[in-house]
Amino acid sequence: MHDTKLLDATLDAVVVRRPSPVDYPQHLCLDRGYDNPTGETAVRDHEYIGHTRRRPGQPPDAPDTKRYPARRWVVERTIAWLSKFRGVLVRYEVYDENYLGLLQFACALIWTRVWHALKAQTAD
Repeated sequence: MHDTKLLDATLDAVVVRRPSPVDYPQHLCLDRGYDNPTGETAVRDHEYIGHTRRRPGQPPDAPDTKRYPARRWVVERTIAWLSKFRGVLVRYEVYDENYLGLLQFACALIWTRVWHALKAQTAD
């Protein structure tokens, strides 16, 4: 089954309480696979502001409606960084608690590297 058919169920299953859309508009970044009526309906029904990359040959979004460009690559980049840790990639751990600890440790190392890089940029 394609992901677009499960988008509505996935958005219903989100366990993190989000702010009311009236107080703070929520944005949802999606890739080209969700550029269809099913994806647009799910985004609209859950009161998100959708940022869907358009398929080739379709007109782009209106340029004056965007203040900031969408950052769709954040998840892919983070997963790529996590895949550099062999224990996280292969999952040798038997117990979930051990794997979660290893994953959190890998995220802490990634954040430390990013923080030092940002600190070096601001020092220049």
